[in-house]
Amino acid sequence: MSQSVEAPAQAASTSDLRAALEQALTCHFGKRRSIARLERRPADMRSSCTLEELNVCLDDGASLTLLFKDLSRHALLDSARQVKPAFLHDPLREIEIYRRFLAPERMGTATCYGVEVDPRVGHYWLFLEKVTGVELFQVGDFATWQLVARFLAGMHTRFAARADLRELAHAAHLLAYNADFFRVWLDRARDFVPAAGASHQREATPFLEWLARRYELVIERLVALPVTLIHGEFYASNVLIQENADRVRVCPVDWEMAGVGPCLLDLAALTAGKWTDEQKTALALAYHAALPPDESRRPRLDVFLADLDYCRLHQAVQWLGWSPEWLPPPDHRRNWLSEAVHLAQKLGF
Repeated sequence: MSQSVEAPAQAASTSDLRAALEQALTCHFGKRRSIARLERRPADMRSSCTLEELNVCLDDGASLTLLFKDLSRHALLDSARQVKPAFLHDPLREIEIYRRFLAPERMGTATCYGVEVDPRVGHYWLFLEKVTGVELFQVGDFATWQLVARFLAGMHTRFAARADLRELAHAAHLLAYNADFFRVWLDRARDFVPAAGASHQREATPFLEWLARRYELVIERLVALPVTLIHGEFYASNVLIQENADRVRVCPVDWEMAGVGPCLLDLAALTAGKWTDEQKTALALAYHAALPPDESRRPRLDVFLADLDYCRLHQAVQWLGWSPEWLPPPDHRRNWLSEAVHLAQKLGF
């Protein structure tokens, strides 16, 4: 989503950037590539990290338009550094998700042209294809949203089948969406929401304490769900749609919260928009129908929809526990406390 561009805390020098990019492109193309001209400017996309658009002219006259993403801690934008929980940040995570998972699978995600990793000087750089498309939240065609739901089911199915998933996930610094991870967010919400000061937030304290006494039931349900590679923030603002003559390309971006965990956490994020309950159910049904027919991956529909509500409940708690002094972007913004109350009642707590 376009927004005013915030200056990075510390920008990479053009000489360092050119050298790293030449090496990356040489590896990508399998032959020596030199850059004749390099132009850089802040990208017109939202990100918590320094993100630049690079116009590259190579020595043979070919041109490329790339995105340069600096994932190091010092390159976080001030707004992100102040509110993003420090325990979530790992500069290698998105680099490794492209190298070990996305690039080999060729699912339509952005082409990775290379990386520069040098902990000695704090370089955690990612060079990606600049995908020309619109964010899903700007797409009003409901059929496209259903297509994205089916894409998500296919992605989850593909990675769930990999016998080396957990081994690769550990090597790739992915988050583990496990019981300990889920408990953290309830604890944070109990600390942050009453301290925020607004009257309706202070009134939330009894509900959060009531929910805390029952939250192990939520966690038990979540950890029993099938696991796979998950994006972690599969919101409509993190999905680009590129329409070509014969197909629609679905391109998830911003994999900084990628991990191994319950697949329906991603579906909960996708269906968190301002659709009606009936439309949200239709999106869930599109996902469900795209799953393999065996019961281990495609559970009975009533069980599937209840599992999704458990994931939505955790999603609401996680937003409440994100930061005491933060508002989510407009497309994520809603009354997450009311959402949590509604879901807890719906699930019979």
